[in-house]
Amino acid sequence: MTTTEQALWGRRFHPAPGGASRLICLPHAGGSAPFFLPVSQKLSARFDVVSVQYPGRQDRRHEPCVTDLVELARGVFEALGPWDGPPVALFGHSMGASLGFELARLMEAEAGVKPAHLFVSGRKAPSMPRDERVHLLNDAGLLADVRRLGGADPRILGDEELLRMALPAIRADYRAAETYVYRPGPPLSCPITAFTGDDDPKVTVEEARAWSAHTTGAFELNVFRGGHFFLAQHQAAILENISGYLSLA
Repeated sequence: MTTTEQALWGRRFHPAPGGASRLICLPHAGGSAPFFLPVSQKLSARFDVVSVQYPGRQDRRHEPCVTDLVELARGVFEALGPWDGPPVALFGHSMGASLGFELARLMEAEAGVKPAHLFVSGRKAPSMPRDERVHLLNDAGLLADVRRLGGADPRILGDEELLRMALPAIRADYRAAETYVYRPGPPLSCPITAFTGDDDPKVTVEEARAWSAHTTGAFELNVFRGGHFFLAQHQAAILENISGYLSLA
């Protein structure tokens, strides 16, 4: 893709050292690139932090949303390549974790590049299906789930006009996350670190532990107190973990 197209998909909020390891951050359903601004603020002095902006939201709101997670992974893969530069790690929260898994598969299978690390947060392992149909609910039902999880910007939830603008992207992302079906295949070879909350309604600790089956590399599970957006309360510990592994890359 062109440099302009790459900039549409990948946002760098802070300059990074030349040749630094790259950390690609993949937001949750309904999320956008600025969700990972704190990660960029904390890590960009040492690493190249790239936050993905999905179509259909904010400055990309006039583009059609992508409702298929594998198709979305393909879009990220094609936009942010080539992949033969400095080491690349992936960090995805909720839907972004599944997306990171599919992106890692593409990197290994089609680019011949092993990710330096896959960090997954707030998401069950791909091989642990759940029958989830929130994307089929009416607007009130969908927003009730968003509020229950606690990750939405309260300024959006309290503004009718902003809500109308955000709802199509939220619904599309929920559909992509809930209709995603794991396709059996070779496990990844990169290490995986999973982060989860002990009171997350979207994933149990055992569903998070099942990520271990998806790699032949090292696996680590970190359980924190909190719900689906536990990472907001435990940012320092999570970023210390990520930084430690990226330093080794």
